Amino acid sequence: MNLHVLPAAVVGGEIVDLVLQTGPVAKMVLLILLIFSLISWAIILSKWSLLRRARIRSGRFVRAFRKAQRLQDVSAVAEQFRPSPLVGVFEGGFEEYRRQAGPSGSIKNPTAIQRAMQIAASEEMTRFERNLPWLAITGAVTPFVGLFGTVWGIIDAFHGLGTAGAATLRAVAPGISEALITTAAGLAAAIPAVIAYNLIGASIRDFAARGDDFALEMLNAVEHQAGVNSYREPAEVRR
Repeated sequence: MNLHVLPAAVVGGEIVDLVLQTGPVAKMVLLILLIFSLISWAIILSKWSLLRRARIRSGRFVRAFRKAQRLQDVSAVAEQFRPSPLVGVFEGGFEEYRRQAGPSGSIKNPTAIQRAMQIAASEEMTRFERNLPWLAITGAVTPFVGLFGTVWGIIDAFHGLGTAGAATLRAVAPGISEALITTAAGLAAAIPAVIAYNLIGASIRDFAARGDDFALEMLNAVEHQAGVNSYREPAEVRR
């Protein structure tokens, strides 16, 4: 086991030594890339946790919604299913339904209920997408920041080579290897950000589609409950 650990430790130590030996410009570039990377990973981990909890709670909320006999029963327990975006869609539609129904329980404008749910779904997706553009910025910018550090380091290496007057690979190799560290650091910051941006974006689009489907299901439930209420009211009047 030590045979495998020792080379990794040696390589890690060499990389640390190369970073410590870089010039002030390269150190500044590496610091910028580190800040980008830390912020990106904080966003990735928080979004991943949020989406995982939302996915679990959405499944439970849909099951509770389909089992409920009345929309009021769902409204009483909806808060415990957050951060599911379907809760926001339901509350948007239910609020509009309650505003229209009043004591009679009949609805006058189902389109207004559908619009209210669309607005709520859009607000939920906006909440999910908050801070997500930072991952796109990281994926687009950090490779060029690393490339800037590489170009600057190579210029510095060749300038030192011209000053020394020794045109040998041994003379220029350390400077070039130090310069290429910034390129590797830029890619290390960009690749996870790009992968996470696409995966998180796909999950958010999936939630948006589920929100649209749930809005139609909610509208059916509203019309069904309004029909039941309108049927009961004349029967009570006849009594």
